[in-house]
Formats: sequence, C-alpha cells, structure tokens
Amino acid sequence: MFGYRVPAPDEAMLISGGRRGMGDAPFRVVTGHGAFVLPVFRKTRFLTLAMCEAEVAETCVTKQGIALTVRAVIAFKVGNDKESIVNAGQRFLSDQDQMSILTGRIFAGHLRSIIGSMTVEEIVTERQKLASEVLATSKTEMGTIGLTVDSLQIQSIDDGNTGYIAAMAAPHKAAIQRQAQVAQANATQQSVEAQQVAERNQAEYARQTAVVRAEYSAEIEKAQAVASQAGPLAQAHAQQEVLAAQTELAQRAAELRQQQLVAEIVKPAEAEAERIRVLAMAEANRMKIQAEAAASYDRVALDRMLIDQLPQIVKEAAAGLQGANVNVLNGADGLGEIAAGLVGQGLTILDSVRQNLGSPQARSAQKREEEDRRRGNGGNGPIEIE
Repeated sequence: MFGYRVPAPDEAMLISGGRRGMGDAPFRVVTGHGAFVLPVFRKTRFLTLAMCEAEVAETCVTKQGIALTVRAVIAFKVGNDKESIVNAGQRFLSDQDQMSILTGRIFAGHLRSIIGSMTVEEIVTERQKLASEVLATSKTEMGTIGLTVDSLQIQSIDDGNTGYIAAMAAPHKAAIQRQAQVAQANATQQSVEAQQVAERNQAEYARQTAVVRAEYSAEIEKAQAVASQAGPLAQAHAQQEVLAAQTELAQRAAELRQQQLVAEIVKPAEAEAERIRVLAMAEANRMKIQAEAAASYDRVALDRMLIDQLPQIVKEAAAGLQGANVNVLNGADGLGEIAAGLVGQGLTILDSVRQNLGSPQARSAQKREEEDRRRGNGGNGPIEIE
C-alpha cells in the first residue's frame, strides 16, 4: 500500500521526521510490524538486528612477560530493546560494518588487559575463565554502544618460537607418553593374552571337534558292524525260528503219536480190561444168582409143596366146623367172611409151617423129600411136619 512500510523480522525500521512518538530519540523505532510513512515528510532507514561476527588476533604479554598471540571470535548483535536500537542506530546506521570493527578493537583491548594479569599456565589451562573475564569487562562498554555479546570463543594461543608452551607441555607429554606406553604395553599384553586365550579356545575347539569326530567315527563303525552282522544275525534268528518250529512240530508229532498209541493200544487194553472186569463181575453175579436161585429153588419147591397141601389143610380146618351151629346174620357177606376167615386160618397155618421149615428139622424133612423125589417118589408121599 502506498506509504505503508514493514521491516524484516531481523530489522528495526527507523522513521525520522516529525515529533510524534519519538520521545527523546531523534527517530521513531518500529519492529515486528508495519507503519504508515508519509512520503517527503518522513524518512525511513533500516538497522539490522541479525547476529554479527568479529575476529580478534592480538599479541598479548602475560604476567610472566611471555608474548602470546591469541585468536578469538566474538558473536554479537544489536540489543532488542529500544534504547539499544537507538544507541546502535545513532552510531552505526550510516556504516553498519563498523560494528564488527569496533567490537574487535574493544575485545582486543580487554584481552591484552586480562592476559597481562594471568600466567601462561592459567591462560592455557583456563581458557573459559579468560573468556568469562573478557565478557564481563566488555559488557558495560558494549551496552553503551547498543550491542550485546552472545559468546566469546578463544580459538588458539600461540607463544611464537619461544617454546614455552611446548616446554610446559613436555612433562605432560612425557606423562602422556608413559601412559601411552603403559597403555600400549597393557594393550599388547591384553592382545597377547587374548591371542593366547583364542589359541586355547581354538585348541579346545579342535580337541572337542576331534572328540566329536572320534565319537562319530565310533558310532559309524558300530553301525557298520551292526549292519554287517545284521545278515548273519537275521539268518541265525531265522534258523532259530526254523528249529523252534521244527521242535514244536516234533512235539506235536510226539503228542499225536502218543494219542495214537493211547487210541490204538492203551484204550483197547483198558477197554479189554474193562470188558474182562465186566465179564468177571457178570460171571460172579451169575454164580451168585445161580446160588441164590438154587437156594430159592429149594424154597420154591417147599412153598409149592405147601401150596399143594394147602387145600388139605383147609379141608381139615373146615372139618372142625361140620358139627358147629353157625348163625349167619348178614347173608352172603357173612358167608364170605367165614370163608375168608377159614382161608386166613389156612394162610396163618401156612406161614407157621414156613417159619418151622427154617428149623433144622424142616430142612431135614426137605432133604428127605428131595431124595424121595430123586428116587422117583414124585413128591406125592405124605408130608411129615414136626
């Protein structure tokens, strides 16, 4: 837009002309935003707020009178506050490169002053202390011209050809060399030890490998031996099985032959013995039966004889009733009972006669009867009963 100006983020816009908003400053400071600037009536200039760098290479004399060349780098910039911008603008707006030149000169003077109060050993060993003291002494002076220092780095310290720093470093170098030699010796020893350990490990590994190979070889030889013996062992097992089968077959044949012998000889012999025993028992039974039959024949003959005489006995018993006066009350039943009683009396007499026949007299009479029968009497003679 016409008349509207905007400064860059790392710039401060300085507007001169007029009096509004400037206060004690000869110009108005604008940062971070734009502003309307009347042409012809107002004039605008820009002051950098970016980081600047100044290098210092100064020969300084130490407290010991030894000349040292010190190289340093200073990082600085214009302060962000309005006062610092106004101070820097009034001094460096027309030639902003002068900020680096002036800063280098200021720090060179402070370096000479501070190094003059220090020894070489302090300067070499305490560089940070040197930088801090230089910054502290230059802070007020740099603030007066509107600049602030961000850092100061001591890049190098050189004693020229005096050799002081080298001589100062000699003991340290010797100690460092000794340490280096010791470290080298330790490293060599450790290397040797590591090599020896590695060789022992290799030897142990080789031994274990040899043992494993030997075990593998033994297992292979064993397997080969087993494989070579597998055929004969199989044949032996087969022959053993054949022998076992033959033995079993022979046992079965023997059992079969034994069964055949039992069937052909023992069983017939047992059957014959049983037959003989049965025949003997039968013969004994027959003889017993014959004896019993003979004895019973005599009894049957006697019974028969008694039976033949029974009618005569009953007749004799009935004769006793001829003169008796018998009253029959119940008719035919009563007659039957009388007849039954006569017969019962006859049977009683017969039983008595049988019992008497068991006496010696009866047996004698029986024998006489048999003798008479054999003589031809026929058994019809009179029977005597005692």
